[in-house]
Amino acid sequence: MNLKIRLIIMNFLQFAIWGAYLTCMGTYLHLHGLGHQIGIFYSIQGIVSIFMPAIIGIIADRWIQAQKMLGISHLISGVAMICAGLYGLSTGDSVQFGPLFALYTVGVAFYMPTLALSNSVAYNALELANLDRVKHFPPIRVFGTIGFIVAMWCVDLLGFQPTANQFVLSGGIGLALGLYAFTLPKCNSNNDGKVTSVVDMFGLRAFTLFKQKKMAIFFIFSMFLGVSLQITNGFANPYLHSFGNIPEYADTFGVKHANMLISLSQISETLCILLIPFFLKKFGIKKVMLIAMFAWVFRFGFFGLGNPGPGVWLFILSCIVYGVAFDFFNISGSLFVDQQTDPSIRASAQGLFMLMTNGIGATIGTFGAQAVLNHFVFNPLKQHAAPNVIMQGWSNAWYIFAGYALTIAIVFIFVFKEEYSEEKAL
Repeated sequence: MNLKIRLIIMNFLQFAIWGAYLTCMGTYLHLHGLGHQIGIFYSIQGIVSIFMPAIIGIIADRWIQAQKMLGISHLISGVAMICAGLYGLSTGDSVQFGPLFALYTVGVAFYMPTLALSNSVAYNALELANLDRVKHFPPIRVFGTIGFIVAMWCVDLLGFQPTANQFVLSGGIGLALGLYAFTLPKCNSNNDGKVTSVVDMFGLRAFTLFKQKKMAIFFIFSMFLGVSLQITNGFANPYLHSFGNIPEYADTFGVKHANMLISLSQISETLCILLIPFFLKKFGIKKVMLIAMFAWVFRFGFFGLGNPGPGVWLFILSCIVYGVAFDFFNISGSLFVDQQTDPSIRASAQGLFMLMTNGIGATIGTFGAQAVLNHFVFNPLKQHAAPNVIMQGWSNAWYIFAGYALTIAIVFIFVFKEEYSEEKAL
């Protein structure tokens, strides 16, 4: 089978796993009495990303070939997610936080490292085939977003948004990819028997990248920008469903099919991914990250201003700019890290990028967002407030998130002063 097709299948399944539950889990939790703990479920993705991608990346760099480690991780994650789903289905409205959270945590603990690991596998395969990664990877990666969209639509149309079936579907796809990963091109480990220090032994040399000023600033702002990553994934779906309490919006498409409306964000991703090679080569990593930061401002701001009725066009605009906000940061950042690091620590460096973004950054962001929403929306004092008052609370929260993104963008302009040429940027 053609190499690109093999990598397309890998990326499609990789993100279909995530798409099955990531944008609708908040609605399931809210409807089953766990609304105040939505942030904990989403933040655990960030917490495990603080250490799991680095650990799995180190193992892939030194002891187990990356494609095999990818398969092992997906098999463990898939089983855990299926168990979480079956538990949720068997208990119905009596679902308890502890068992569900424990099973879910195991699932995401072994899934999150695969985001970086799948990139390493793809980059390695393209390099072995003498193909330019900056040119050929984005069109392959776009099928990951397509997989995410397909999974979102399946969950929506099958009626899985308010049920634990979303976890079962995610786990099933994970098992399929776990087996498929063992058929992917071989990635060599770097255990050549010449380890001379503890730093080398445990693959910690990726952290020495902080000694380089441009890399240190890059990773630090990646963390700050990572704060925004999971906010809309966790709360956009419950937000749209909340409009159902207002009669004039109850029967709108955005309320009845929130996942399909939100999927416009991922459709935008498929287009924006294809722009990455041009923008990186034309403008360099600084300007590309700055574009992403301002896109997050509009992403949150449009959510605060819109509604699923006459203001639905603002939601659509929010979804369109999401492609820029996400891709110009995540994909470009991953390519930048790959280009700037030695082959012997690439998997570890990708793990470090995941640690700073989906780990530390996303954890702070989800806990912070939950605190803001607990004040403005889930506040017990507002339980009997009019629906319009609750929706204004949602809007206030989105404006706070937009203000944060704007602040980070302004600081970035002044702190990241180095300008890189095309050759240095890539």
